[in-house]
Amino acid sequence: MSTKKLTLLAMFATISLAIYAAESAIPPLVPLPGVKLGLANVVTLILLRHFSLRDAAIVLSARIGLSALLFGQALSLLYSLAGGVLSLLVMALVMKLLCKRMVFLTGAMGGLAHNMAQLITALAVTSTPGVLAYLPFLTLSGVLTGAFTGFCAQAAGRYLMPHLPPKT
Repeated sequence: MSTKKLTLLAMFATISLAIYAAESAIPPLVPLPGVKLGLANVVTLILLRHFSLRDAAIVLSARIGLSALLFGQALSLLYSLAGGVLSLLVMALVMKLLCKRMVFLTGAMGGLAHNMAQLITALAVTSTPGVLAYLPFLTLSGVLTGAFTGFCAQAAGRYLMPHLPPKT
């Protein structure tokens, strides 16, 4: 990997971590655990659309690791990894199927996958089937917040990409 590309990915990781930190400081929008906008995912969507799955995975891994180290606990790392990895894989597949169009739909599917992975992780960790009561709320919130981040990523990507150096 060239120094230019490494620097660019480090910049995206920093932006993603800053967005995550800012969003963590905002009180929850609804009184349900696990429901938040997920604005740091805007960076992941931009990378999937304009760079590669590998680049997006590198930045996502850096953000998850650093956010768990700086803001979370060991258990939050487990939930973030489960949600982040499944979301990334689903978004990469949807992005490929849709030929990198309709980023809002890619974001919606990623948000849904993220919440489902976290719900399955919660079920595995707690062995409490009662966590499945959150399924309808997490399904709806995942689709809505994911679509919103998709719209944000499409708008931000349109502005950012002409100002970035060409791929290396």
